[in-house]
Amino acid sequence: MKILLALTLSLALTGCSTVKGWIPSFWDDNQSAKIVDIRKSAEDIDCKQPQLPQAKNLQDQIKWFQLYSESKGWRQQDVLKIVAPMKETVDDWAKRSAEKEGSATYCEIKKKAIQVQSKRAAEAVLGRF
Repeated sequence: MKILLALTLSLALTGCSTVKGWIPSFWDDNQSAKIVDIRKSAEDIDCKQPQLPQAKNLQDQIKWFQLYSESKGWRQQDVLKIVAPMKETVDDWAKRSAEKEGSATYCEIKKKAIQVQSKRAAEAVLGRF
């Protein structure tokens, strides 16, 4: 009987610690507004204009989103994972633009990738209840 009780208690404690990884975050007005801002900036990328200021603008918006989400607590891991690929794409674009202005073709490729990533992120963030 004691063994059964110890086993049950052990499983219950372990189970509670794993819940943290799959509880989704809930609707947040600020996150929703910022992810739409990010998507709008992605749609507005003009590859005929200097690329670095546009990339820096997106980096700043994504950073705001991340800091805000991290500040809300551990339950925001789902939205942080959603914006991580977009952050990598924008960071690569900004780095290359800082070193040497990329070609219009390179910019168009990055723009398309960022547009897809921002659309998916917006759908996920806005689709929460």
